[in-house]
Amino acid sequence: MCGRYAASADEGTLREMFELEQVLELPPASWNVAPTDHVPTVVERADKGTGIVTRRLIAPRWGLVPSWSKGPGGPPMINARVETIASKPAFRTALSKRRCLLPADGYYEWYETEQRTAKGKPVKQPFFIKPDTGLLVMAGLYEFWKDDSIDGPEAWLTSVTIITTRATDKLGHIHDRMPMVVPPEAWATWLDPALEDPLAAHDLLTVTQPEDLEAYAVSTQVNRVANNTPELVEPIEES
Repeated sequence: MCGRYAASADEGTLREMFELEQVLELPPASWNVAPTDHVPTVVERADKGTGIVTRRLIAPRWGLVPSWSKGPGGPPMINARVETIASKPAFRTALSKRRCLLPADGYYEWYETEQRTAKGKPVKQPFFIKPDTGLLVMAGLYEFWKDDSIDGPEAWLTSVTIITTRATDKLGHIHDRMPMVVPPEAWATWLDPALEDPLAAHDLLTVTQPEDLEAYAVSTQVNRVANNTPELVEPIEES
């Protein structure tokens, strides 16, 4: 499960990296992105009038809310397992029509140590997992949900989920799941709204090779969502 991550790239970096034509919204840099936060997301959308497709940056809420849902209440669907995205009602339409990319510095996972708390529970050590170079471009799905009790643009909620898969052997000892990615050469195809074949879209997904990732222990300060500084992603020496 990917439940926290860091996303601090500035607008210039994202514009150049993804060849963005529009930046509709860029959330503030965050080193402790948590569920229900608004996150930087790359999409391609066709204009309803002209049909012209533009690549843009938006900031949906992290935690997918399907269009048919009663609303955003309940546990947010922050992750979508790749094994079931083509079959689960919450994800299968988005896989065909609404795919996206989520740029991240890296993500956090918690490893159970042999130490115990006063109540006898395992002490969990947070780790930060990041690419050796550049950004981790996570594969995602997004949806639109409308609140019929509200009029105007405010009635619409855009939300997103991160696609995950079984972790590689190198990272499996920390956590059994990891985000899936889309390689740069497949970004255009993955984002293309004209691609509505879920199996073809599914085949574009991949995993970051173990040798291209590094994982290291970080401060337990990340455990509190209120803490949000660059120091959270800095390595510490394990005790």
